[in-house]
Amino acid sequence: MRIVDIRERAVPIKSNIRNAYIDFSQMTASVVTVVTDAVRDGRPVIGFGFNSNGRYAPSGLLRERFIPRLLGAPPDTLLDEDGILDPARAWSAMMANEKPGGHGERSVAVGVLDMALWDARAKMEGIPLWRLLADRYRGGTADDRVSVYAAGGYYYPGKDVRALQDEMRSYLDRGYTAVKIKIGGGDLAEDLRRIDAVVEVTGSASSLAVDANGRFDLTTAMAYARALEPYGLKWYEEAGDPLDYRLQAALAEVYAPTMATGENLFSMQDARNLIRYGGMRPDRDVLQFDCALSYGLVEYLRILDMLERHGWSARRVVPHGGHQMSLNIAAGLGLGGNESYPDVFRPFGGFADDIPVENGFVRLPQAPGVGFETKNDLYAVMKDVAGA
Repeated sequence: MRIVDIRERAVPIKSNIRNAYIDFSQMTASVVTVVTDAVRDGRPVIGFGFNSNGRYAPSGLLRERFIPRLLGAPPDTLLDEDGILDPARAWSAMMANEKPGGHGERSVAVGVLDMALWDARAKMEGIPLWRLLADRYRGGTADDRVSVYAAGGYYYPGKDVRALQDEMRSYLDRGYTAVKIKIGGGDLAEDLRRIDAVVEVTGSASSLAVDANGRFDLTTAMAYARALEPYGLKWYEEAGDPLDYRLQAALAEVYAPTMATGENLFSMQDARNLIRYGGMRPDRDVLQFDCALSYGLVEYLRILDMLERHGWSARRVVPHGGHQMSLNIAAGLGLGGNESYPDVFRPFGGFADDIPVENGFVRLPQAPGVGFETKNDLYAVMKDVAGA
C-alpha cells in the first residue's frame, strides 16, 4: 500500500463577523486529499482533511515541506506491521528534520494532513474513526452521543441585542441547550447588556459561555472576572493571551466559577505548561485543544496522556473547532463534549446532515472514516479538490 497523490487547495471561509481580536473577512482553510492505492468496495481509499477556523490556510508549508516529505518517504516506512497506513509513522516522516519548538502555523499544516491520514486509515478498516479509537485506546467503549454547544454571538455590522437574542433562540430551537457568545469587542457595560439579553433567552446563565479570544490584559481580565462571577456562567473563556500563563493563574485565584482555554495552544509542550503554570483547576475548568490546529490526533493522544498523568480527566476536554474530527475524538476517547458552529464557517462547521442535535447531544454516523461523506456541502468541496 502506498500514497499515490496528495492535493491541497486554499478555500475561502470569509464572513463579515468578528470577535474581540480579528475579523474573518479574509479567512481561508486548507483542504487536502490523500489518495492511496488501497481499494475498498471497488473504489480507491481517499482521506480528507482541513484546518479549523481562526488560522489561515497553511498552503506554503504544506506544499513546500510536509506534502513532499510524505510523498518522498519510502512507502514501507509509512505502514504498520500489518502493511496498513499508519498515521503515527506518517507523522514521524512529516516531522523529520524539524527542530523542537516553534509550535505555530507548522502545527496547523501537520494537523491538516494528519486528519486525512486518520480518515484514510479508518476507511481502510471499514469502520468509523470513533470506533477505531475506542477499540484501540478505550477497550472498545465509545460514547454513543456527544454533548455539543452552539458557538456564535459574533459581532457584525448592524447586529443589535435583539438580533443576538434571535440568533441564540434559533440554536435552542435546533436542539442545543447551551450557547456561547463573544465578549471584549466593546466595553464591559455593553458586554453585560449582551449577556443579560442572552440569559433572558436561555433562562439560565449556566447555559451561556463567554469568550474573549485572548483580548484582555490582566487589569481588564480581572474587571470582567469580578463582573461575571455573580452570573455563574457555563465558563469564562480565553481572557488573555494564550501563552500568558501568569494571567490565567492570577484569574484562578479570584474567579471561582469555570474557566476555559487552550484552543490556541498547539503542542503537548505548550499544553503541559498551561497545566503546570496556568492555575487551571481539574475539578471545574475546561481545556479546548483542537487536534486540527495542534499537529493532529497523533499529538493529541500525547496531550491526553500528559493530562492523565497530571490528574486531569479527559471529560474536562471540550475541543475547539466545531468539526467532525473532534466529534469522533470526543466519542472514541471519552472527552467532555464538542464545540459546534451551526451558522458560521460553512461548510466546515457542523456534523452529519441527517443526525439532529437532540437535547444538547448529537450522535455519530456509522460511515467509515471521519464521516465527511455524510455532510453534503463539505463533501462536495472535498470531491472537487480530489478531482473526482
